Amino acid sequence: MHFIGPCVTIFGSARFGSETDHYKSAERIGAEIAKLGFTVMTGGGPGIMEAANKGAYEAGGYSVGINIVLPVEQKPNPYLHKWIYIPYFFVRKVILIKYSYAFVVLPGGIGTLDELFEALTLIQNKIINNFPVVIFDTVYHKELCLHIQMMSDNESISAEDMKLLFVTDSVEDLIEHIKKYAIKKFGLKKHALKSK
Repeated sequence: MHFIGPCVTIFGSARFGSETDHYKSAERIGAEIAKLGFTVMTGGGPGIMEAANKGAYEAGGYSVGINIVLPVEQKPNPYLHKWIYIPYFFVRKVILIKYSYAFVVLPGGIGTLDELFEALTLIQNKIINNFPVVIFDTVYHKELCLHIQMMSDNESISAEDMKLLFVTDSVEDLIEHIKKYAIKKFGLKKHALKSK
C-alpha cells in the first residue's frame, strides 16, 4: 500500500444503497476530498464505502479499498484503483489509519463505531498525530455525540478529548476543516488529479 499518497479515510455502513441520502452524501464527500488532492481510502465494500470511492473515482482522484474477507456483504466495489484483501479486522484498521491524514465518519453500525474509536484512542494517546476526525450527519449521530458529551461531563474523558471531534452536516465545512487541520497544519502538498 506504499506510494498511494496521503489519504483521507472514510468510514461508514456497507448497507446503504445508492438511492439513500447517506450514499449521496458520501459520494459528494469522496469527490470533494479527491479534489483536495487526497487519495480516498475506505473499507472497499458496498454502501457508504462504495459511494465515497465512486465520488473520488469519478472526480479523477485516486480511490483505494482495504477489503475484509467475510461470508456475506463484502466484495470490492467497482470504483477502486487499488485494493487488497485482509483476513482480520484489526489489521484492516491499522491500514485504514496508518496512511490517513483525516478521518470522516458517516452513518454506520458497529464496525464504523469500532473504527471511529480506534482512531480517537490512537490520537488521544498520541500514538498518531492529532489528525482531524469529522463526524458527518448530526441527526444520525445525535445519541453518539450525547454519549461522548456525557463521558466528558463525568470526567471519563477530558475536555481536550472533546476537541478531537468536529461534527457537521455541511460538506463545505467538512472540507474547510480538512484543509485547515490536515493540509495547513501538517504542511501537506496537493497531488494532481488523474486525468480521465
